[in-house]
Amino acid sequence: MNPSNFVNKHVLIIVENLAVPFDRRVWQEATALKESGADVSIICPTMPGYTARYEHLQGIEIYRHPLPLEGDGALGYLMEYSTALFWWFFLSLKIYLRKPFHVIHGCNPPDLIFLTALPFKLLGVKYVFDHHDANPELFIAKFGRKGFFYYLMLWLEKATFNVADFSIATNLSYRDIALGRGGMDPEKVTVVRSGPDLERMKIRPANPVHKKGRKYLVGYLGTIGEQEGVDLLLEAARQITQQRQDVQFAIIGGGTSQEAMKALSRQMNLEQYVDFYGRLADEPMLDVLNTADVCVNSDRPTEMNAISTMNKIMEYMALKKPIVQFDLKEGRFSAQTASLYADHTQPGDFAQKILDLIDNEPLRAEMGTFGYQRVINHLSWRYERQKLLNFYNTVLATRPRPSFFSSVLRLFSVSPKPGKAISKL
Repeated sequence: MNPSNFVNKHVLIIVENLAVPFDRRVWQEATALKESGADVSIICPTMPGYTARYEHLQGIEIYRHPLPLEGDGALGYLMEYSTALFWWFFLSLKIYLRKPFHVIHGCNPPDLIFLTALPFKLLGVKYVFDHHDANPELFIAKFGRKGFFYYLMLWLEKATFNVADFSIATNLSYRDIALGRGGMDPEKVTVVRSGPDLERMKIRPANPVHKKGRKYLVGYLGTIGEQEGVDLLLEAARQITQQRQDVQFAIIGGGTSQEAMKALSRQMNLEQYVDFYGRLADEPMLDVLNTADVCVNSDRPTEMNAISTMNKIMEYMALKKPIVQFDLKEGRFSAQTASLYADHTQPGDFAQKILDLIDNEPLRAEMGTFGYQRVINHLSWRYERQKLLNFYNTVLATRPRPSFFSSVLRLFSVSPKPGKAISKL
């Protein structure tokens, strides 16, 4: 890496679905660039706990904008993304007039940030696409069908890759999408995984208060939406609590299905066994997860989940926690023998795998140690950070190409036809 490539360079990061620094991947990327000498600005939404419209944090300028609601259904997404587009344009122009930026780093979802980047290409600004979610697969996972909006997702994905000068993939499956459906040059696509920061994910003593007087705690961290399978986790909890009363469940996170899952928990008479903590800051989150005896990932076996790397898996591993999850391609790559893998969407098998770990303390310790060593030696942010900086060394050293008009022309050549399937479940 050539440090001089970062000096006097300004990177604008745009993220729509989470506030920063709550979005840990984005914050790790931003701080890595800042520590290497670049100026960094971020545009993101407000959310509970992150309501300041402007914040200067660790030398990074954060501009937050309001959103009317978290999209759920066509009308909700239309309102959310239309509002986001307005703020991206307005704040990008405001930031550029204060200090011109050299790169726009767009983090999906949605695949609309290229619309903000496109006019800045007239000024020589490069567009880096940070591919967090495969939106066509996400659409199928949410709505279970194809049709107009599915093909619109394919078009927007292809348009995003056509406008992007460089692309970051979170794993090899996403790199396949960039090269296949996206048509990207392999030399311009780099895999940077969301490795846990071991300065943040610290192991510390358990806090028995979270067990509510029971012997064991099962922990879940993540979004609560339709594709996350929290309903399957609740069904597994119901089956476990029908057999024994010494297991408590902690669910950390928020999302569009949070209230529905709380209602389902009440219908299953699980109120005394399941605690919904909502979204938590690092300290209380770590307090709960360090107390857990087993951590779980209940993501449904869909193509979207199969090809996606879930941050929670590696964060569990960083805390030496054994894991239970459904058998998904990238989940198995991350955890390997740090996890037990339940059969398809069978809550009964998921419940049995949890019990197998609860009743086998030596196995829990062995799996936790394996996962921790895998993070320490292969998957931590220390390794991924260097990949990001090497990637940006190339981005910043490359002379901008006059790509505005070619990018526009390529948009009209985008065909909303699906490519080959990326993976099989």
